[in-house]
Amino acid sequence: MLRYLPYMAGVGVALTWGMSFMFTKGALDHIQPFHLLGLRFAAAVLAMGFLRITGVIKINVNPSGYLRLLPLAIFQPILYFSSETMGVLLTSASYSGMMIAIIPIFVAILSAFILKEYPNRFQVLFIIASVVGVIFIIFMDNRSVAGVNPLGTLALLGAVASAACYNIASRKASANFSPLQTTWVMMVVGAVTFNAIALGEHLHAGSINLYLYPLADMWGPVLYLGIVSSVGAFFMYNYVLSKVTATQASVFANMVTVVAISAGVIFRGETVFWYQLVGTAAILAGVWGTNRFAPAPQEYHEPGEGTASG
Repeated sequence: MLRYLPYMAGVGVALTWGMSFMFTKGALDHIQPFHLLGLRFAAAVLAMGFLRITGVIKINVNPSGYLRLLPLAIFQPILYFSSETMGVLLTSASYSGMMIAIIPIFVAILSAFILKEYPNRFQVLFIIASVVGVIFIIFMDNRSVAGVNPLGTLALLGAVASAACYNIASRKASANFSPLQTTWVMMVVGAVTFNAIALGEHLHAGSINLYLYPLADMWGPVLYLGIVSSVGAFFMYNYVLSKVTATQASVFANMVTVVAISAGVIFRGETVFWYQLVGTAAILAGVWGTNRFAPAPQEYHEPGEGTASG
């Protein structure tokens, strides 16, 4: 049973992030992007802090640990969310989705060069199948790639690179830090950075007194995005990255598209189309094949380094 835990956690990540689209869409009708991110990560830190104080979880990260994990936290959530937000604003949701879908390819390349974790020929084929499945669904939904913008494309490439680097950095960090430690530092850095940006925006607009006002109506989405989608999902994803290769972990993210479509059908009464079923089959086959033809799950160990408490 334990050998399947990383894969179960990967599915949990996809389910959590897939459901988050409904909450994000509703919240953004009332809150600006960086304001929402600030509240989201503040909720995450408060939740983890409460669990830490009450003794439910134990997190011990010394100053040197924060410094060692800072590059990882800069990649995700700082650079990824900032680049993705800018990319969506300058292009379109469909084009952004197609760009983000290529993250597993970047991860496979970086894993080979940095971690020396080489996907075999079968894994490469299934990774491509997963990516093609996502792109096919989004392309058929829109029948075009309208909204292409050079600066937007550059921003989205930045998001793709950031996500790929985070996968590699988290995999490397797992040799010395637990998933809880990694997740805690990510949440703290995200809360400080995004709230600083959002507070600056409110100070410039002269509306600092309204900073917490959106919580009166949007506390539900903020709590889901902060506690479930940030703390829960990133903890599970960091756990996955500590047990399987970065390439295997990355393909689970493409299942988010499947979950988002399913959530729309179940909770919003949306219609499912034939091309969504075809794309879903390709995505699920890609996730299955990438992990089916991989070696047994194993922890990452850096040469010459032991496990440290951070």
